[in-house]
Amino acid sequence: MKGTHGAAAEGARAQNTAAKALLHFARKNVVMLIALVAAVITMFFVPVDRAYLGYFDFRTLTCLFCVLAVVSALRNIYFFYTLARRVVTLFKTTRMSVLALVYITFIGSMLIANDMALLTFLPLGYFVLHTTKKEKYMAFTFIMQNIAANLGGMLTPFGNPQNLYLYSRFEIPNLEFIKIMAPPFVFAVLLITLCCIVFVKSEPLALDGMEVKLNRRRTALYLALFALSIVIVFRGIPYWIGLIVIPAVLLFADRKALAMVDYPLLLTFVFFFIFAGNMARIAPVRTFVSGFLNRNVLLVSTLSCQFISNVPSAVLLSQFTQNYADLLVGVNIGGVGTLIASLASLITFREYLHHNPGKTWHYVRTFSAFNFGFLALLLAFMLLLKRFGL
Repeated sequence: MKGTHGAAAEGARAQNTAAKALLHFARKNVVMLIALVAAVITMFFVPVDRAYLGYFDFRTLTCLFCVLAVVSALRNIYFFYTLARRVVTLFKTTRMSVLALVYITFIGSMLIANDMALLTFLPLGYFVLHTTKKEKYMAFTFIMQNIAANLGGMLTPFGNPQNLYLYSRFEIPNLEFIKIMAPPFVFAVLLITLCCIVFVKSEPLALDGMEVKLNRRRTALYLALFALSIVIVFRGIPYWIGLIVIPAVLLFADRKALAMVDYPLLLTFVFFFIFAGNMARIAPVRTFVSGFLNRNVLLVSTLSCQFISNVPSAVLLSQFTQNYADLLVGVNIGGVGTLIASLASLITFREYLHHNPGKTWHYVRTFSAFNFGFLALLLAFMLLLKRFGL
């Protein structure tokens, strides 16, 4: 009997552990699960056939995988942490240090994608403010880093996942891409800088902590792989080369980096490809969405992000319009606003609550005030430029 009860108790504990792990996974990957449900629902209206193969943009998936893998390897040797820490230690006031943190995230998002920039630099923001006892600026700094990641990434094709998709789908020329995104990018830089100057006081700041010594050989190797990823993104060489070379090298140099790749993000794209492809084949949906987009692609795409996030908005709406310029701007500035407007915003929210449990509503209020302010100003700015033909 005791053996039976012991086995039953062990089984119950195992089930409880599995349930907790499943719940943790679900909370961490809400967007992916929503995309999966959406894809499955559309499959009832459009049965699986050969046309499904045409839904997937394999180049986008490959480029995203390569960038995420190399960035994970660089993070494992503390490359970005070391680089950021050296920049921050140059400044001696809270205002300048917060500006440095925000700018580092801004620049990082252009190079390593917005979500990876936040995963890399949000912990540094916490470290700086916590060790210098400036926690009062924690929510503001995290929110500015989040806005910087979403808006900084819009200047480059690989800065935001939706950029990589649209850049590949419409084969946008490199210079044209930068020309399209330069006006909102410059305006965003000015807004972010102004906010940091106004809302952060110039107080003395001293940063303590241990220096991290980089492994020169690994740093050189990973930077070479990163350069290869960038060349692939810019169509310098076929994408399948990166899919062979980068995993092969990391398999020997850093297997952990391959395991750290955000595979749920890749699956999110796969599910959204299915969802968007099926939606485009449903006649009433095609007519309805096309009608709205014909009125104002910029406005519709920006508002769409507030409800279904920027990546699915890009994938879905690209099925119904060839106006990639307005769509590109819309799904980028639409990344600010609600908490679900961008996956990056959910990453920041999760990171903040990890360090500041019990301050959910304080964060949400502050986040909403700044994000909707940025959204209104950016949208007004772009609509004004379009009105005057600039």
